[in-house]
This record gives sequence, C-alpha cells and structure tokens, in this order.
Amino acid sequence: MGSQIQFTDVTLRDGQQSLAATRMTTSMGLRVLELTRNAGFSTMELWGGAILDSCLRFTQEDPWERLDSFREVLDGKSSIQALVRGQNLFGYQPYADDLVLAFIREAIQSGIGVVRIFDAMNDFRNLQPALLAGKAYGGKVEAALVYTVSPVHTTQYFVDYALKLQEEGADQIVIKDMAGILYPFEAIELMRGLKEKLTVPLALHSHSTTGVSLLNGVIGMMAGVDSVDTAITPFAGGSSLPPVELLIVFAEELGIEHHLDKKVLLQAQAVLFEVAEQLKEYNPYHGRYYRPIRFEDVDRKQVQAVLKHLAGGSREDVERALAVSRTMLADLGYPAYDDRIFKSQIPGGMLTNLYDQLKQIGQPAEMIDDVMKEIPAVRADVGYVPLVTPTSQIVGAQAAYNVMLGRRYEMVSEEFKMILRGEFGRTPADPNPEILEKVLGSDEPRVKYRAASYLKPVLEDPIDLPFIQSRRDLLLYLMFAHTAEKFLKANRNWAPEPVFEDEVICF
Repeated sequence: MGSQIQFTDVTLRDGQQSLAATRMTTSMGLRVLELTRNAGFSTMELWGGAILDSCLRFTQEDPWERLDSFREVLDGKSSIQALVRGQNLFGYQPYADDLVLAFIREAIQSGIGVVRIFDAMNDFRNLQPALLAGKAYGGKVEAALVYTVSPVHTTQYFVDYALKLQEEGADQIVIKDMAGILYPFEAIELMRGLKEKLTVPLALHSHSTTGVSLLNGVIGMMAGVDSVDTAITPFAGGSSLPPVELLIVFAEELGIEHHLDKKVLLQAQAVLFEVAEQLKEYNPYHGRYYRPIRFEDVDRKQVQAVLKHLAGGSREDVERALAVSRTMLADLGYPAYDDRIFKSQIPGGMLTNLYDQLKQIGQPAEMIDDVMKEIPAVRADVGYVPLVTPTSQIVGAQAAYNVMLGRRYEMVSEEFKMILRGEFGRTPADPNPEILEKVLGSDEPRVKYRAASYLKPVLEDPIDLPFIQSRRDLLLYLMFAHTAEKFLKANRNWAPEPVFEDEVICF
C-alpha cells in the first residue's frame, strides 16, 4: 500500500461526457476550473474524447480555444490530460499517420501535458504513432489497457500487454474500465499482477455504471496504484467515475495522503450543482438522484466495514465489501447500478444512446433488452473486441439491426465490415468464419499489416478553402470534414463567391 495517492479529476471531460452528453460549455467549465485547481488536483482531464466533436457540433465552440482558455487558468499549476483514441485520434475511424503526428504536436504545444492513449482493439500498432509523437513533442504518455472480459482476455494477457507498452516507452499505464465491468475480486488479481511487473506508475480508470468503481478505487489504493480517476459530485457516480468525496474518506481511513483541500473541493461541488442544473435536459439522472455531499455525511463505520471485509481477502469477503460500498452510494443519493452491463459489457453512455436511437426510429423501449442480449453474440462473432468508441457503437448498431430484422447480419454497416476486414486493427481473436463468409464473401481480402499503413498522407496536398484560416482549422477540417466545415463557415470571417442566377453549382 502506497503512502500517498494521486486523484486525477475527470469532471470536465469524462464526467460531463458521461452524464451530460458532453454539452458543458467552455464558460461553464471556467466557472469551476480555478476551484478544482486550488483544490490540489495535479492532473485534470479536460480535453480529448468526444470534446472536439461536441464543441463543433453542439456547443458551437472552437475546441482549440477551449484548450487555450483552460491552459491560461491553470498556468502550469496542474497538468492538462487529453484522451486520444490511438490512430482514431478524437474521431471514429483510423487517420493517416501525418494527421496523427500533427494533431498530437499541436495539442502538446497548446498545453496538453499528459496524453492518455487507448486503442479499441488493444492493438499496439494503433498506439505506436501517437505514443512516439507524444514523447517526441514533450508530453507525458499514459498508455491504456482497454479492459474487457472474454476467453482471451486473461490477467496474463493484460500483464503482457502492459509490459509491451512499457517497453515501447509509455511513461505510465492505465487500466481503462470504461463499462465498469472489472469485478472487484478480479481487480485485486489484475492490479497486484501489474504492480508486481511494472516499473512505471499505474493508474485506474473505472466507471460507476455497475456500482463497482468505488470499491475498485479502494482496492487500487490498497494494491499501491499510483493514481485513481475520480469526478466531483454531481458529475460523479452513475455512468461517470467514482466520487472523489468518498474516496478521500477511504484514503484517510487507510492513512494515505491525498493532497486535496476538502474545503475548496466542496466549493467546487457547489458550483458544479449550479452547472448541472443548466444541463439537466441532457442528464437522465436529474431530479431522481444527487444531493450535495459533505465529508461528515460519509459514514466512517461503513468505510471501516468495507476495509475490514477487504482485509479478509476471500471472494465472499470481497462480495460483502461490495454490498456495503453499494449501500453507501445509495444512501448518499448516487444513481442505482445496472448489473446487466456485466453481460452486455456496453459503456454507460452507449446504453443511453441506444435508448435514444430506438426511440428515434420508432422502436419500442422494451427492445433494448433483446439488443443487450444480442450484443455479446455479435461481439464474439467479431473476435471479442472490447466495447469502447468506436467499436461499442458499431457492435451495438449491428445488434440492433439483427434484432429489428429478426435475421442476423442481413443488414450490416460499412464500419462493421471494416472491423471484419481488419481496418480498425487486429481483433483479439479471429472473427467467426461463418460470419466472415456471410458478410464479406470469400473474395474480399482482409488487412494484414497495420491498418493506417494503407492510408495516404493528408497534409502534403494543399487545401485552399477560404474558411480554413489557420493550421488548427485545417486539422479540424481533415478530421471532422462536414461538421468542421459547417462550424468554420459560421465562425470565420470569409465571404463566399457570389452566385449568379444563370450559374449551376454542384456540391
């Protein structure tokens, strides 16, 4: 057990992405950022993930300007962390190497201190360009193990993968449990196994959807992990990350220094409740859960009971600890957990999206149960891919097609074919040969080498468009295409060519 723990705050990135559909604006974030800095967080995840797309699409903001604003407030007093989807960067498909390098360079020069990189397939080849770029341009690189459960994803699999990432230059490793399916008893084995072998720091990122992340954070501290991702209430719990307010109390009972100012933290919490009220239309938990949490509200007898059970060490002891920790969360007003996720393995945000999508196409809400049952079968058919952006959306959509049509794989998306062809990377196991034959046929070749090696550079050819007025604009345009074009046209000073009545314009 370490004598100190770093809590990494993800409230303004993953917390609001998970609970408010990434609709928090820059000005909302700025209302609380100085307080979170003064609370003592040495690292805060503020950028990356779905932030860039959401800024362009929904909040009508320049994501680079958001980064600039946050950097100015922090002024080097805390590191800014960004989540990067490996070769997919901040989008949904693999991008050419030159775009990956350029984006990483611009991000680091704009203030990103820690680049957290993951690949949906755990294919190291998809991490390598971003990892090398992050280190070359002066950032700290945290490489992720995307956690999932399958016949091939054993503890040894993850330890071997972590050692590979360390060998290739990762400054630290993170367990990325995006769906909250790292069951606590297995968490003990995994974290101990990693700490025994790794010489670089280990972090834990575990979502609260299934009600295990609080206990996993405690297990992590007891196992000696170096940092645990947390969020501040009311952007904690539910499909977000565990509440820092509770983990602080556990750290204190364990005698572990957390370096956070609890008084300032509660001031930040109060502001976040005001922000959450502004975002209530996007939060499925609003009005049913959450209330201000004071540290004296946390029952230390329950905390001690959890620690006593964990000290027992048996599976039964861990189950008792889990029951108490879930009771604590319920007593304090956090959202109920969803055990169905252990079978479907879908991240919390994806579950909300599935409900919305079925509603939009006129399908009954009850269909979600059938879709959730179909998701594990589809996932097995494509080689047990972990379910995280973009694979979670692709597999979830395919499961929905299968259920709606009543016939499996009669309709498939181009992205689903891309997974089968290997265009997102090497799948953890070989796909089902019958599905390969049905979807692709016998003649369509599969990708053998690193997927991005088949992609042509995109920055070598000049792009002369009047609404692209900086390198940053160009990077956004090359990644987000029509979404970026629409935003740039609306927010840059430019005048389109005049249109005369006798002209015919083709788009």
